[in-house]
Parts: sequence; C-alpha cells; structure tokens
Amino acid sequence: MNTAITLSNLLSNQVPLAMTDKSQFKQGRYVYSFGNGNAEGNEEMRAVLDGKVAGLAQMSAFGLPVPPGPHDYHRGVHLVSKQGGNYPPGLDSNVAKSLLMVEKLTGARFGNAHRRLLVSVRSGARASVPGMMDIVLNLGLNDHTVRELETQSGDHRFAYDSYCRFIQMFGDVVMGFDHHHFADILHKHKKFADLL
Repeated sequence: MNTAITLSNLLSNQVPLAMTDKSQFKQGRYVYSFGNGNAEGNEEMRAVLDGKVAGLAQMSAFGLPVPPGPHDYHRGVHLVSKQGGNYPPGLDSNVAKSLLMVEKLTGARFGNAHRRLLVSVRSGARASVPGMMDIVLNLGLNDHTVRELETQSGDHRFAYDSYCRFIQMFGDVVMGFDHHHFADILHKHKKFADLL
C-alpha cells in the first residue's frame, strides 16, 4: 500500500509512509524532501533524484539519523535554464515549503541570527564523480549571523573561516568568480596583519 507523501503532511505532523515509488513524481512538482525518518524518494529513484540524495532519502526512510533536506528535482533546474533563468510556476513555493519543513525539524530559522539554519547546496548527478561536484557550504551566514555564530561557538576564527568559505564558494560556483582571486585577497590581508 502506498500513501502519497506531501510537504503539507510533513508540516502538519501527519506521518506518511517512508518510501514512495516513481508515481509520486508529478508534473509541476520540483522539490522532494527527506528527514526525521521520512523520505519522498528512495534508492530506486536515482534517475529522478541524484545518487547521493537517493541514498540519503533511503537512509532517512530506514530511520537512520540523516539531517533533513530538500532536493530540487533536476527537471526544475533544467526548466530554469531553458527559460532564460526564469523559475517555472510552482518552483518558488516548492522550495519555500521544503525550507519550512527543514526549519520545523531542526528548530532553526534561515536568516535568523540567534537560531540560524545553515544550508549546504550541491550539484547532483545520477552517479557521483569525485571532485566534480559544485558545493556551496554555510548558505545562511551573513554579516549579522556570523557574529552570533562566533558568540555561540566562542571561536572567532571558526565563525569567520566558515563565513569566508561561504563567500568563496558562492563567488566561485554561483557568480563565476575564480577561487584564486579570493585566495590572493586573503593572502594579502594575512600578510598585512602579520599572520603569515
């Protein structure tokens, strides 16, 4: 027996079945989620989900402690490319609902300085190729949330290294700004501050 898994079920605390089949992937739906023992996908969906997400969804469905996360189904990403960077109808709301689910499960809030949700974003493929994935870590850090991270961790260097890593990865992966530019600037500042 298969019960449809929807984000509204997750958000309203109804417990859906952990695994689904390919019939769950409906036109107009671009984001599928996993976490807290539930998953909107499984290992058999590698053609729809990338290999890593299919594995994480399967582990979550088995009840293993996997951090919750949404996955943008690659069809939505391709439509954005085909439409000149414009989102297809429904993509925004799909992402927002998934982010709300992650916030609910973690108790953290995206953009909140005191209980910040940091997100890692990675490209995906049916089969992973080491060194070929574009990743942006620490999405959610900004000039305000980094100060709270420093206060909560008690570690200035950790907080600002995390923020620096986010800026470098975002600049490289999203904006196309070569990594060596960041390294050169950082090296000059370290030299100026006599940290080398």
